[in-house]
Amino acid sequence: MKLLHIADLHIGKRVNEFNMIEDQKYILKQILRITEEEKPDGVLIAGDVYDKSQPSAEAVELLDEFLTQLTALGQPVFMISGNHDSPERLGFGSRILQKNGLHIAGVFDGVLQKATLEDEFGKFNIYLMPFLKPAMVRPFFEQQIESYEQAIRAVVSATEINTQERNILLAHQFVVSGAQQPERSESESLSIGGVDHVDVSAFSDFDYVALGHLHRAQKIGRDSVRYAGSPLKYSFSEAHHKKAATLLELGKNSEVLIKQIPLTPLHDMREIKGPIAELLRIGREDPENAEDYIHATLTDEEEIYDAIGQLRQVYPNLMVLDFENSRSSQIAFSQIAASDDIAKKSPIDLFAAFYQIQNNNELTPEQIQVLERVFEQAGGAET
Repeated sequence: MKLLHIADLHIGKRVNEFNMIEDQKYILKQILRITEEEKPDGVLIAGDVYDKSQPSAEAVELLDEFLTQLTALGQPVFMISGNHDSPERLGFGSRILQKNGLHIAGVFDGVLQKATLEDEFGKFNIYLMPFLKPAMVRPFFEQQIESYEQAIRAVVSATEINTQERNILLAHQFVVSGAQQPERSESESLSIGGVDHVDVSAFSDFDYVALGHLHRAQKIGRDSVRYAGSPLKYSFSEAHHKKAATLLELGKNSEVLIKQIPLTPLHDMREIKGPIAELLRIGREDPENAEDYIHATLTDEEEIYDAIGQLRQVYPNLMVLDFENSRSSQIAFSQIAASDDIAKKSPIDLFAAFYQIQNNNELTPEQIQVLERVFEQAGGAET
């Protein structure tokens, strides 16, 4: 049994005010081509289909075109809503569409939607779990449900799972493995204090867990619990990601073989750094790659007239322009020092503000933890 696993399409997304719809059309055509060539027994789409709960008309049209062509290939398609989707909108007409091989779990109604397929090794079951919050689950259960983990465990426990058969779960949650957390990107929603964490052990009855929610393709806890990742780069924190579609083969005894099929974007997303003359020279010598989405950091010490205009003559898809020199460092310090509430900020807050100005990125939770330990060893983070 072979399945294609994708997620986090974010159709209709804008990145730094650039409309990504043409890039999404391009990458969805690749996914259609992969489906046609690999002929999987089904396609799994693990949530965040749209980027907004109220998608634009062009986003709706693109999804309609993609799903129409995908189901026409003959393989059943299984799709769930993610935290960016409107469950009601995504699930509209799902019972009618199911007759055409499109299974959609938008709104959670107390039980997991299940589809049973069969291959040469017998039956296998696909369970569809849309993105769940405790408040969505609470009305269907008598026990107290406060956390995301309690919600997911309650739903899984109430599901009759025949472990003698092969079982697959489609889910869109933030899954961790004990203290191990998956790698995150800037374009994802950040949780506060880990309240949305769900431990991988909650899914022990499933032979494969097809996850959405995080934009880097990666496993968590075991090889058969995987985030598909987004098919496109949606922030410069993803610049070094290798985007792919995940193809899995589930054998007779639930052994799982994983294959990553590379996806090539219409425009890559890259970070470049150096003096403006050098960056312009490189771009002119490589005009094809100069069409990429670019975050440029200029290191020139002297003032540059119309830097963004000069760069866009060579890099038309320049998204972000930063400066890194002695003057920018002084400005960064002065911006923090001029803050009205500087006296109210802890050393960690001040460092975080400076770090963001310097790097155009926020500190990651892991970096904050390291800082907290450093300040604690130095005599406390509140002084």
